[in-house]
Amino acid sequence: DYGATWRAITTGIPTSMLSYVHWLEEDPVRRGLLYLGTENAIYVSFDDGDHWQPLQTNLPHAPVYGIVVQEHFNDLVIGTYGRGFWILDDITPLQQLTPQVVASEAHLFSPRAAYRFRDITPMSAQAYEPSAGENPPYGASINYYLQAASADAVTITILDEQGAVVRTLTGPQASGLNRLYWDLRYELTKEVRLRTSPLYAPDVTVGPEGWRPLPGNRNPGRLSILAPPGTYTVQLSVGGRQLTQTLEVRKDPHSAGTEADIQAQMTMLFELRRELESAVDVVNQIELVRGQIANLVQVVEDEAITEAGGELDQKLIALEGSLIELRETGRGQDSIRWGPQLISHFQNVATGLASADFRPTNQQVEVQTLLQERLRTYVNQLEGLLNNDLSAFNELLRTRNVSNIIAQVPTR
Repeated sequence: DYGATWRAITTGIPTSMLSYVHWLEEDPVRRGLLYLGTENAIYVSFDDGDHWQPLQTNLPHAPVYGIVVQEHFNDLVIGTYGRGFWILDDITPLQQLTPQVVASEAHLFSPRAAYRFRDITPMSAQAYEPSAGENPPYGASINYYLQAASADAVTITILDEQGAVVRTLTGPQASGLNRLYWDLRYELTKEVRLRTSPLYAPDVTVGPEGWRPLPGNRNPGRLSILAPPGTYTVQLSVGGRQLTQTLEVRKDPHSAGTEADIQAQMTMLFELRRELESAVDVVNQIELVRGQIANLVQVVEDEAITEAGGELDQKLIALEGSLIELRETGRGQDSIRWGPQLISHFQNVATGLASADFRPTNQQVEVQTLLQERLRTYVNQLEGLLNNDLSAFNELLRTRNVSNIIAQVPTR
C-alpha cells in the first residue's frame, strides 16, 4: 500500500533450497552485498540479490541459521545447526570486489588494520580438546586478485614510513583471489654458517652447500623483530606491475606499555640486531678462513704449511670460541654441558626485551653496554689476526707457489 513491488532474488540458488532459506544478511560495509543461509549451504550476492553464487569453500554442508559480520575484525561469522559455528576470516576482498576489479589484470585490495597482539598466559586446558577451534595466522592478511595465473613470481614488499624495506614475501600465483599473511616481523638477521666440524666431533660434517648451521639450542639464533605500531606500505609486484596500498598496524589494546615505551624498546632492539649481525660476521669470516686452511693442509704435503696453518687455526679457534660454543654438535646434552657465548648473550637480551611492550630496564642497558665492549674487542682481535698472522701465512704460501687464503676484514 505504499507503492513497493517485489522482485525475485533466486538466480543461482537451487530451487530445492527455496523452502529452506534461514537467514539473509546485508554487509554493513558495502550496500548490495548480501549473504544468504539455506538448509545446506551459504550463498553470496554482489548485486543486491540479482545473482547468487556459493560461498561454501571448506564449510561442511549444514543448515545456516545465523549470519553476522564481526564489527572489529570484519570476519563473516555463521551459526549452523549441528556443525557448530564457523568464521570466514577477513572478508575485505568480498567487500571490495567490483566489476572493475574483476576486469583488471591484477588488483591489490586495501588491507584491514592489523593488531600487534602480544602473548598472554594461556588458559588451563586439556592436552587434547576436541571442541577447540582454529585461530587464523598471526599478523596482517594481504589480499590481491589476479585475472590469470602468473607465470612470474608474485612479490609482496612491506615498507615502513621512511620507505625502508621491512620484509619481502613471495605470494601465491593462482588466478582469482589470493591471500598471504605478514607476521608483522622484520627479516631475520644473518645466519651463522659453519664450514668446519665441531671440536672433537669430526663425524659432524658440512652439508652439500659447504656449510652447516649453528646446531641445537644455540640456534633460535636468528633475530626477527616485531614491527612497531604505525603506518606501512604494502607493495605488490607481478608481471612488471607495481600496486600499493597502506596498512595500519595497531597496538595491542590490552597491552599496558605505551607507544613511547615500544619506540624506546625498538631503538635498543635495532641496536642489538646490528651488533648481533656484526658478531655473526666475525664468526662467518673466521669460519671462511678456517675452512680454507682445513682444505689446504689436506691437499698440500708441506710440513711448514701444515704447521703454520695449524698455529693460525688455533688462534682463530680461541677467538671464535668466545662468540659461539665450538664443541656443540646439536646432539645429547651439549647445551647443558657448555654455557652460552657472546652471540647467545645478544640473542637472550633481545628476546627478553622483546617479550612485552615495555622500555628497556637499566639492567638490560647495562648488559648491552658490556656486550658491546666485548664485541669491539673481538672485532679488533680478528683485524689483528687477518692483517698480521694471516698475511704472514699467505706470504709463506706464496713462497711455495700455493694460492693464498681469501679473507675480508669485517666492517664495524
